[in-house]
Amino acid sequence: MPKGRPTYSKIRQNMVELLFFMGKGYGYEIYKAYRELYPPVTMRSIYYHLKKGTSIGEFKVEDVQIEKGEYSWGEMAKKTYYCLGSKAKPGMDRRIKDYFAKRKTS
Repeated sequence: MPKGRPTYSKIRQNMVELLFFMGKGYGYEIYKAYRELYPPVTMRSIYYHLKKGTSIGEFKVEDVQIEKGEYSWGEMAKKTYYCLGSKAKPGMDRRIKDYFAKRKTS
């Protein structure tokens, strides 16, 4: 048995499903949608899987933006936007499609 974590992850696959319908999103945005649709996970886990998914080709960094605002840590936030990579295999979950269709109309 190989050492380390397995390459497949249910959390990462769920994130692939989300990003398929979102198009692109940054970590906290993905985290919020994930918590509404799936069992709770930590934000740290989401960021781990974004990094791991980027390294294996399931996600890719589309854009990095620095946004100004009034945050608890300062005046700027760096947002890294992710989209699906070439090795992502979305399953077209109907529940997620309905969730994003509902969010667009409201």
